[in-house]
Amino acid sequence: MQTHLKKRIEIVVEYPALRRLLERLDRSQVTGYTVVPALAGRGHDGLWSSEGLAGDAGRMMMVICITDPARLDPVLEEVYSVVARHIGIVTVSDVQVIRSDHF
Repeated sequence: MQTHLKKRIEIVVEYPALRRLLERLDRSQVTGYTVVPALAGRGHDGLWSSEGLAGDAGRMMMVICITDPARLDPVLEEVYSVVARHIGIVTVSDVQVIRSDHF
């Protein structure tokens, strides 16, 4: 079966910035994304967990999207405009997809 090279972008960001991030992805014409809660982890400042948090301020979310390599830089510029002002991390990796027309 034929596969097609795309770029997978994973963004971990504070919950209060999520809406702005998704608006930027929509503006960049990213055709789809998945949002999942990030429950715990280890970062630059050590261990962290959302356990016991009363509000949204300390919650972290992960957004996963796939895009065409030719569109990667404009998408990352939009993502950076949000993440630069918040706690977060962005990773980019190569992936192979079966249905290229979805991305």
